[in-house]
This record gives sequence, C-alpha cells and structure tokens, in this order.
Amino acid sequence: MKFLDEAKVHVKAGDGGDGVIAFRREKFIEYGGPDGGNGGKGGDVIIEAVDGLNTLIDYRYAQHFKSRKGGNGAGQDRSGAGSDDVIMKVPVGTQILAEDKETLLADLTEVGQRIVIAKGGDGGYGNATFKSATNRSPRRADPGWPGQERAIWLRLKLIADSGLLGLPNAGKSTFLAAVSAARPKVADYPFTTLHPQLGVVRLNPDGTPSRDGSLEFVLADIPGLIEGAHEGAGLGTRFLGHVERCAVLLHLVDGTAADPAAAYRTIREELAGYGGGLADKPEVVALNKSDAMTPQATASRLKALSKAAGKPALLVSGATGAGVKQVLYALYQQILADRTR
Repeated sequence: MKFLDEAKVHVKAGDGGDGVIAFRREKFIEYGGPDGGNGGKGGDVIIEAVDGLNTLIDYRYAQHFKSRKGGNGAGQDRSGAGSDDVIMKVPVGTQILAEDKETLLADLTEVGQRIVIAKGGDGGYGNATFKSATNRSPRRADPGWPGQERAIWLRLKLIADSGLLGLPNAGKSTFLAAVSAARPKVADYPFTTLHPQLGVVRLNPDGTPSRDGSLEFVLADIPGLIEGAHEGAGLGTRFLGHVERCAVLLHLVDGTAADPAAAYRTIREELAGYGGGLADKPEVVALNKSDAMTPQATASRLKALSKAAGKPALLVSGATGAGVKQVLYALYQQILADRTR
C-alpha cells in the first residue's frame, strides 16, 4: 500500500428537502385546511478516526464526497425523510485543515473521535406550518436550506511513542528492523527510506527485545534529513511532522562518518529550523555502526559526539545487536515518564 500523508478533498452536505403546499381534500369535510409537510434534513459529512489505517491513500483517488438531499414534504402533514450521513474514515492522528492549509479545524487523536465537517441543510417548511388565526389557507412553502460545501486538507501525523532521526545512511532502517517486526528497505545508499515506517518494539522488563514482551512502544523511522532540509533540500522536512507527537527522539549518528559531531549538529540545526517544538523534545543520542569501527576510532568519536550533544552518547550496532538493549531501555524510560505525566 502506498503511503500518503496529505490529501485535499471537497465535501458537500446534502440540501434540505422542500416543503410543499397541500390542502386536505376529503368528502364531507368542507374546510379541510392546509396540510403540506416539511422537508427532511440533508445528510451531514462526518470524518471519523478509525483503527487499522495508517495512510490517506483512499483520498488520492476519491476526492469528492457529497451527502444526499433530504426528502421533500408531502400532503397529510407528512415530513420528508432525513438523508443518511456520509462518513469518511481516516487514520488516528489525522488533522483537518481549512482550504488555506493553515487553519486547524480538528485533530483526531483517538479511535472513534469524529467531527461534522459539513452540516446538512434543514428542510423547508410546508404550508401547514404557516397556518394561523388570520391566515387560514396559506399558499406558501419554503425550499430546503443548502448544505455546507467546502474544500479541506487532510494531513496525517503518525501516532508514535518514539521517532528515529539522522542523516541518510545513519542506519535507521537497520535499527528498526532489528528491534521490531517491521521490514523497511535496507540498502547501502542514501535515501533508501522514502516514506515513514512504523514498528512496534516489545521488551522484557529487563529491557531486552522480545516478540512477546510485556512492555511495548511504537517507533517511527522517517526519511533522512540533510543540510538545508528546512529550506527544501533533499526530501525537505515534509515528514518531520510525523515525529511531532513522539515523547522522545532517538538520534542515530553514523559512526563511520569522518565527523560524527558535525553530523549531529546538522540534524539539530534542521530541527531548530523546522520548529514545532522538535528541538526541545527529550533525545537519546546513539553512535551507530560500532561493528564497523576500530576501538580507537570508537573511543574518540564517542567522546566527540557526547561533547557535541552535551550528554553521554550510547554505542550501538543495529547490524549485530550490540548496545540495542541499553538504547531501548533509555527510550522506554522517557516514554514511561511521558505516559505517567
């Protein structure tokens, strides 16, 4: 399934049904009077967050959603039928924006949460409604009110507990595959990951990964950033929104790079340029690919990275699993603190 995190759709709620002009006509009833019924309400357009979806691909090929018009009234004081609502199902974490792409209309962060994005029109009054002591036989009926119509943007921000950051080829996909059942594409060239990937990490109480562990959290891997990403370089910062909701960020730095400290600072500058509070989020820093470094290079680069980060950096290898337990335990402690806040 193709990943799509943004889509523009047009919604149109149903118009209300028309009221009617009718009079009672029965034998031996000389003055039956007006009995035209009211029109029915048009259907609403509702957006609902549901479980089991993680992309907006459904709205790539269907972009117009319209509810049906309410039924017209009838004689004998019969009101028109109300039309059924149209329900658009979206993944949890979807934001609904106005056409200007800036005004936030709703943020659906829980399963079952819904919003009426376009309200159906009310039905028009039939002539029976206008009957009064001074107007015994009104010949007036109103048409139904039009339903709301608007263009909106759907923007998905994945719900994950932790997010993976780093330059291209930092080993993020390898790490995700090592700690979860996710199977992202892994290759030895930059920008292997073109769309965000999610994996569920399960741990034993001692912090070791396990398929049936009692502790779990969701880890999101996003495409690598490069210098100038906040200005549109590379893939830009388009996918950074998917880690805005994370409790903690895991910053992986390629240990085989000539200057890991510079690589770390590059990503931090892009986070600051993007905004959204990402630069202030709790962060676990890890020097990856320890299996490909000599002991002397490991010591010097780990020291330089720790100095640049202002905190002790962890040593890990996604390929061999060395140090993975310590990284996952550090992530889970931050996530647990956020959940109990």
